[in-house]
Amino acid sequence: MNRIRFTSDPRDEHIDHQRRRLLGGAALGLAAASFGLLYCVKAQASKYVPGTNTSFGPLKQINAGLLNVGYAEAGPPNGPPVLLLHGWPYDIHSFVDVAPILASAGYRVIVPHLRGHGTTRFLSNDTLRNGQQSVVALDIIALLDALKIRKAILAGYDWGARTADIIAALWPERCKALVSVNGYLINNLERNKQPLPPKVERGWWYQFYFATERGRAGYKANVREFNNLVWTLNSPKWNFDAATYDRSAASFDNPDHVDIVIHNYRWRLSMAPGEPQYDEMETRLAAAPTISVPTITLDGDSDGVVPATDGSGHAAKFKGKRTHRIVKGAGHNLPQEAPQAFADAVLEVDGY
Repeated sequence: MNRIRFTSDPRDEHIDHQRRRLLGGAALGLAAASFGLLYCVKAQASKYVPGTNTSFGPLKQINAGLLNVGYAEAGPPNGPPVLLLHGWPYDIHSFVDVAPILASAGYRVIVPHLRGHGTTRFLSNDTLRNGQQSVVALDIIALLDALKIRKAILAGYDWGARTADIIAALWPERCKALVSVNGYLINNLERNKQPLPPKVERGWWYQFYFATERGRAGYKANVREFNNLVWTLNSPKWNFDAATYDRSAASFDNPDHVDIVIHNYRWRLSMAPGEPQYDEMETRLAAAPTISVPTITLDGDSDGVVPATDGSGHAAKFKGKRTHRIVKGAGHNLPQEAPQAFADAVLEVDGY
């Protein structure tokens, strides 16, 4: 049964109080011990001060599927694995404060550059620079295989949340638990053809721009300026500085970035075809498969793209235990704007 809960404080003092009471009752035995472990992990992680970290240090590279993937890694190599998946127009630095929190709690944290970003490269020049949703999800499955990770917690936002949702829905055996910003984001191309209210359509202005050759040329010529504008519109309350933006903007210099982004948005609007070998998977996704793994969904109450909701609109898509939470002051890039809230969601969902 779905469980919907709202709070402006992701650490939720009431819940922690109840856990402390449970720890005091010896008669609760093993149940109390499991709650105590989660509480201690959260207490340890909360000692980290967000905003003090600007770099992951040297990245790693690994061949996985069609790609040589660049990724950051933190925490003990034998810790429970967590994959943190970024969106567009962002990069792995969305998790530069989340990763140390989770690493300090004993998790093995892996933060990959998605195709078309950062140091991730295609292994072949002949591979179509395809941005459709199923392919990005298969990239992450290939990364899990290359890293010999059988099952991981998946957490993301924007493209990353969609990717995590797809894996949780189609390969639940690879997903221990899920944190998804903006809820259920799996695309259905037929549904995408339907017009939305003007106020909503206005938020997707760049999709229509990218559908034109003028848009492709404009994005290629002005990618850094363009994405800086999108950051501002997506997160109107986030006062990021130039250094913060520049660290992520370097990832847009990837030689495949423009092709991947343009194909992704044209494909969503049925303005560009996907590849036939992925048709069966897209058919399964178009049927809106439900997600059975434990999940926490998050909305920022200052998201300039997807307005915060009570989560009920997506409730039927989650068949396992689920909590929905609204994070005050956060915009679309929620993990970078509210890293403690995002990390706490990962820690909590692991205890479901």
